[in-house]
Amino acid sequence: MPFKEFDRSKLLVKPLGEREHDLTVDVVLDLDAKVEEFRPESLVALTQAIADAKRKNAPVILMMGAHVLRRGNSRMIIDLMERGIITHVAMNGAGAIHDYEFAKIGATTESVSKYISEGQFGLWKETGEINDIMVEAYKSGMGLGEAIGKHIEENNFKYKDISVFAAGYRLQVPVTVHAAIGQDILHEHPNLNGAALGETSYRDFLIFAQTITGLQDGVYLNYGTAVMGPEVYLKALAMARNVAHQRGETIYRFTTAVFDLIDLGEMTRQEAARMTPSYYFRPYKTVLVRTVKDGGVSYYIRGDHGVTFPNLYSLVLEKLNLK
Repeated sequence: MPFKEFDRSKLLVKPLGEREHDLTVDVVLDLDAKVEEFRPESLVALTQAIADAKRKNAPVILMMGAHVLRRGNSRMIIDLMERGIITHVAMNGAGAIHDYEFAKIGATTESVSKYISEGQFGLWKETGEINDIMVEAYKSGMGLGEAIGKHIEENNFKYKDISVFAAGYRLQVPVTVHAAIGQDILHEHPNLNGAALGETSYRDFLIFAQTITGLQDGVYLNYGTAVMGPEVYLKALAMARNVAHQRGETIYRFTTAVFDLIDLGEMTRQEAARMTPSYYFRPYKTVLVRTVKDGGVSYYIRGDHGVTFPNLYSLVLEKLNLK
């Protein structure tokens, strides 16, 4: 006898106009925004590696959590894409949601504590449009990130100028979505098609893995993603190295960096002891140690994304004599 499933047809989905938004486009920083200066040696060295990668036409991959957008960095990410410096952007499902809502209505983010009490958290009609886009992508053979960007760009959303996804579609820079089933508010909606979600996000994973095949001399940035980022990167790197190994080639000479708020103490190139909290912080052992142990270089930059990314942006332009 099959287990009983939740009946989504009973859900009340309200329009976004009835939601109280915690963020508006006012948080999105201008390219010349004045922020706290933050230039530790690790960031200076990393931005030199990014500049070197640009000069060698090697990839610079930005794998990020949604909070990077919420801290106002969209315009700077897009500018680096337009200049051919960032060559691939990868996000979780929440990143796609925030980007879409910003582009469509100029606002995003809701109070979990407010809306979970009445069971309304995440159940907003316009946000669920992404599920319809997903189905169309599923039918057409397109990846989820490209489909979202295409929809925003071609439907001329009012705030599409700050959409990383629209920029990716316009510039033909891959912006991929790496979803986990049940993790995003989209998965609450009655119009979510599980097959479409799995197929379109998996296509994005294969696009990401293909980018990783060219990582030699490049840079991988793990920005504010503690689980999705390092795990997707790890599997993609294993696939890329497997094929390279069969050809007698290597993918070992590259730079990685982790941006987060956690105090990891004195950093070394060794894994943290198994019984310490740092051991279970995946970006440390995966991005900073294990995947670069054969010849790569890694950096840990601790700080607020609203400070670290604008400083990274400025330093990269300086290194390339673009500022």
